[in-house]
Amino acid sequence: MTTLGRINLEGFKSIKKTDIELHNLNVLIGANGAGKSNIISFFKMLNEMMGGRLQEYIGASGRAQSLLHFGPKITPQITAQLEFTADNGIDTYTMQLFHAPGDTLFFAEESVSFQRTGHPSPKKVSYGTGHQESRIGEFTEKNQDQISKTLRFFLNRCRVFHFHDTSSTARIRQFCYINHNHFLMPDAGNLAALLYRFRHDNNSSYRQIVSTIRLIAPFFDDFDLEPSGPGNTEVILNWREKGSDQVFGPHQLSDGTLRAICLVTLLLQPENELPGLVIVDEPELGLHPYALNIIAALFKKASHYTQVLISTQSTTFLNNFDSEDVIVVSRNGKGSQFERLDPAILQAWLEEYSLGEIWEKNIIGGGPH
Repeated sequence: MTTLGRINLEGFKSIKKTDIELHNLNVLIGANGAGKSNIISFFKMLNEMMGGRLQEYIGASGRAQSLLHFGPKITPQITAQLEFTADNGIDTYTMQLFHAPGDTLFFAEESVSFQRTGHPSPKKVSYGTGHQESRIGEFTEKNQDQISKTLRFFLNRCRVFHFHDTSSTARIRQFCYINHNHFLMPDAGNLAALLYRFRHDNNSSYRQIVSTIRLIAPFFDDFDLEPSGPGNTEVILNWREKGSDQVFGPHQLSDGTLRAICLVTLLLQPENELPGLVIVDEPELGLHPYALNIIAALFKKASHYTQVLISTQSTTFLNNFDSEDVIVVSRNGKGSQFERLDPAILQAWLEEYSLGEIWEKNIIGGGPH
């Protein structure tokens, strides 16, 4: 399995400079404003870059000054290097975004390289300078460059999911196009279409999803996913309750139950359909402690088949993980610092206290003081 082994990031939001080594399972903890969400925001920017929407992302984020560490006068550029470890070597994506008039960003550098195991020097492909959108797609399609193709595939599979919006106008509560079912959207707006496909094409995954939802919401019986609309091209997240033949709509699910359904579907989809890196910010939002334990177990299971990066403020959720999975995020001076816990140092504490209790006592940092 190819994994994102390391990310070196400078000049992005609260992150002045950091070098993070990633494992299969990575749990970020820290005080409010420490920078947990900012590392996740970087991956969101990466998602938009791969879709050719970097300039849209910059504008929607409050322009470049909101992305640069303390603004362009202090930090005029963002630099990033992502190393993907494969069986035969290391693939690296490097970029430098520089501030430009109009309060935007352009590429001062963009390149990919492959260091084959046992070879003295890497093979590198440079995409030049001055462009406003990533050229990795262009080099993949026009030049048929294998390094670009490989890294584009890896970068496209680093997916950020936000299930926070469960309002009445959220896409997950509306009808969706039934064939929009190839992968789960970041906001789960196509959840009904994806579950419809699983029910017909991968019933074992579908049944596992349904049975797990019942553990969290015992009243839940099953989904009622029937095509409707012009040409039967739409589907909505209807469901049934145990002991009743009435069909309920997604607007009759609580926010917490709806988020739990999103998380269960994300983590129990067929293993070969999982993203290469699953990124979720504060998955505990609105969930009962019992549901949290189930969701944590699903994250741990998924980490055997893919990489997981999550942030949390919940001690209950944290108690489900091992200390070596945890990265403590803190503000040191004017920048965010990321430090993975050392199990050997905590061994004596863990004999008497849970990981959440140790965090609450501020023994491992990650607090406001």
